[in-house]
Amino acid sequence: MAAGATPIGFIGLGMMGLPMARSLVARGFRVLACDTADAARAALAEGAADGAVAFADSPAAVAAGADAVVLMLPNSRIVATVMEGQGGLLAALRPDMLVIDMSSSEPAETRRLAALVEARGAAMVDAPVSGSVAKAKTGTLAIMVGGGDAPFAQALPVLKGMGEAIIRTGAVGSAHAMKALNNFVYAAGLLATAEALRMGEASGLDLGILTDVMNASSGRNIATETKARQEIIPGRYAGGFQLGLMRKDLDTAGSIAEETGIAAPSLALCRALWKEAVEHLGPGVDNTEIHRFLGIWAPR
Repeated sequence: MAAGATPIGFIGLGMMGLPMARSLVARGFRVLACDTADAARAALAEGAADGAVAFADSPAAVAAGADAVVLMLPNSRIVATVMEGQGGLLAALRPDMLVIDMSSSEPAETRRLAALVEARGAAMVDAPVSGSVAKAKTGTLAIMVGGGDAPFAQALPVLKGMGEAIIRTGAVGSAHAMKALNNFVYAAGLLATAEALRMGEASGLDLGILTDVMNASSGRNIATETKARQEIIPGRYAGGFQLGLMRKDLDTAGSIAEETGIAAPSLALCRALWKEAVEHLGPGVDNTEIHRFLGIWAPR
């Protein structure tokens, strides 16, 4: 993007948001950011070219200086506060502006906010990501996108500044739904992998060979491929995704089950186990520590 071009607004410089915003800067975008953390703002500005990074003191101020605004926030509640609260984004939107919600949000809430954005003459897409902090740093995230043709076309250059695989999912809200369902399937695979490794250890099996067997057979999943040898067996537990965030995605999947009337018993089991794990270990530990939790867990 040319040096004089309108900057991309970016609200939320957390664990994922900061490297995503830095990825945009590295690809030539100017970024107008908003975050309450001094350290996050300093980290975004560090090493950036003159004029590449600026900061606003409110979401409304971001809207005043940008035509497209990325939200990378922890949950729908905070997204709603940023949108509708004092100094919020919604009231400051202009016709033809674009809001790109990359947060882990609830689909029904996304649809509600999108309708409010459209009433202002602007547009909104939901564009949650899949991938670790490492992929955010290299701009190689997978990004799911829900929304109409014109907003998608407007968002695409920005999304390509942060991701490698851009997958359209349908109407606005569909991407947040698909991310939650995808992460439920991942959590179920991780849980099964952790349980299998616990049983294998108790049986005196070579866990490396057990992992090889699973990866060469029908038990293969992303957890056996990228978490078993790398994080779980050595007890490193540093896969790059927090236990509390996994629980939040499972709860979002649970809201979809309730909305659709699907019983989803395996989802209910995952939600219950992750809830207990967060209570015992805290939300900030890595999601692979579900394996460690199983070693200390006593069913209620």
